[in-house]
Amino acid sequence: MSVKIRLQRHGKKQKPFYWVVAADARSKRDGKYLEKIGTYNPNTNPATIELNIDSAVKWLHNGAQPTDTARAILSYKGALLKHHLDGGIRKGALTQEQADAKLSAWLDAKAGKVDAKKDGLTKAQADAKAKAFKAEQEVNAKRLAAAAQAEADAIAAATPAVEEEVAEVESTEETPAAEENNETTEA
Repeated sequence: MSVKIRLQRHGKKQKPFYWVVAADARSKRDGKYLEKIGTYNPNTNPATIELNIDSAVKWLHNGAQPTDTARAILSYKGALLKHHLDGGIRKGALTQEQADAKLSAWLDAKAGKVDAKKDGLTKAQADAKAKAFKAEQEVNAKRLAAAAQAEADAIAAATPAVEEEVAEVESTEETPAAEENNETTEA
């Protein structure tokens, strides 16, 4: 019986979520499996991968063959490196302490790269948000300026009409007063 380390699809339509499993090569894609090794969520950026490295290495030692995608996931998490270093320990080229030191140094470097990518994505998202906020402020300022200009134009348009009304009222008020003066002088 040949064993494969492969992905088993879960999740809903257009939102895949995978289990990394060790399964008989003859079983269906989403069928019976021997052991669940981890999970893989490609919907996040960067992809979220949780993997039991010791279990994956145990299956690799027993001859399980990973599929292409599973091999990339195992490589990304360091399971293939640990399998390689264990081969060096069996041959006597390394001690267990040296292999553990190499693996931990590699894992630390990998974690630094992933954190740098997360920080870069967060910074890019914050910059895009700040740029959108600045553009929105400019649009709001233009809108307020246009509203103030329209209000000023409305006041300016209304002011001559008011001045004309005031002039008419003043001219009508002066006319009766002049007639009264004329009447008193005649009498």
